Amino acid sequence: MSRRPLPALLHAYHYGLIAAEPALAGLLAWRRRRGKEDPGRLGERTGRPGRPRPAGPLVWAHGASIGEALSLLGIVEGLTRRGFTVLVTSGTRTSAEMLAPRLPRGALHQFVPLDAPRYLARFLDHWRPDFAVVAESEIWPNTIMALDRREVPLILVNGRMSERTARGWARLPGVAGALLSRIAVCLAQTAEEAERFARLGAPRVSVGGNLKFDAAPPPADPQALDQLAGLVGTRPLWLAASTHPGEEAALFAAHRSLAGRIPGLLTIVVPRHPDRGAGIAEQAEAAGLRPARRAAGGLPGERVDVYVADTIGELGLFFRLAPVAFMGGSLVPHGGQNPIEPARLGCAVLYGPHVRNFASVCAALERGGGARRVRDGADLARTVGELLADPARARAMAQAGAEAVATGAGAVERALAAIEPFICQMKLAGRFGA
Repeated sequence: MSRRPLPALLHAYHYGLIAAEPALAGLLAWRRRRGKEDPGRLGERTGRPGRPRPAGPLVWAHGASIGEALSLLGIVEGLTRRGFTVLVTSGTRTSAEMLAPRLPRGALHQFVPLDAPRYLARFLDHWRPDFAVVAESEIWPNTIMALDRREVPLILVNGRMSERTARGWARLPGVAGALLSRIAVCLAQTAEEAERFARLGAPRVSVGGNLKFDAAPPPADPQALDQLAGLVGTRPLWLAASTHPGEEAALFAAHRSLAGRIPGLLTIVVPRHPDRGAGIAEQAEAAGLRPARRAAGGLPGERVDVYVADTIGELGLFFRLAPVAFMGGSLVPHGGQNPIEPARLGCAVLYGPHVRNFASVCAALERGGGARRVRDGADLARTVGELLADPARARAMAQAGAEAVATGAGAVERALAAIEPFICQMKLAGRFGA
């Protein structure tokens, strides 16, 4: 299928973003003041490189935030083994901090430029990627058009397209078709999502599976894990991971309802955004609980009811420590957080009703018996209580979750197989060694 013509709306978007550069500069300045941008690397967001381009073939791999960027690591490792430098971009400070220690030799990180033509021109002039790999649903018009003009193939992996999103794109069929027809290959997570991409105009679509099933579990410092395990001892505990505003009140109510019949109960809360830690601790105190904050040097001693783990990159510690993990962003209509990591690390997994971002993953875990959906805070308290009272049941649920995750693996291999023809074309053109 050939590329579809660019409609007037995309031309207007292109020139509108050129005119909007002063406003974009103001946006970046505002984000810097709020701590959302790295002041020392702010130029990267306008396409100014933070380091020289290495010699040789280079692939640009992009994941918008933590989950998307980390899901690409298997592909990044495979490409570096093939002799590519891989430029990994993301858009958040947290993702940059978590990626840095996990990138393999031959890969480097930069912040992605905003979708403005001049910013993208600077970025592409400097890095000159041979092809680009983008995760999930990052469909930025100027980026797609800029890559197309330079004849840089764009490969979408872990493609995600909800029915709601597809309906939105269908209202602009000319725009959707023009953009998606410029994607060289689209690997969707599920057959349903593949059908939606194809219906909207993506020409070469197949089901690749979910890269998150292949991702390595989040790391944990062994000494820190030993320290925490020693402090907790035999206390019963549960974890609420990646929580969002509006959820903590239900978590604290659950703790209060359980503490009377589960002596010594410890609730660990890991907020999705660590800068909320102080406010969460204050909320716990207001609920009559005794909190401690990890970012302030606090530890989960015996007099602590709620341990707020408001640090970056330590979630792997708490998944390894807790027998039961509730995944946040699901009691409120955020869309949920990744349940694969706790399932892989031995937790019985719980989440609320709002898990649209991980619907297929949650369905697979539920079918295998490794996860349970709770209706609300009261149902969460009942379910946590049941699992803590029956450790054998929790262990069986955790084992079922780990098996379900193992069954879903293979997406990295399929993605690398889809990329291989582009490497062959480079070899034929003499741009890559045999």
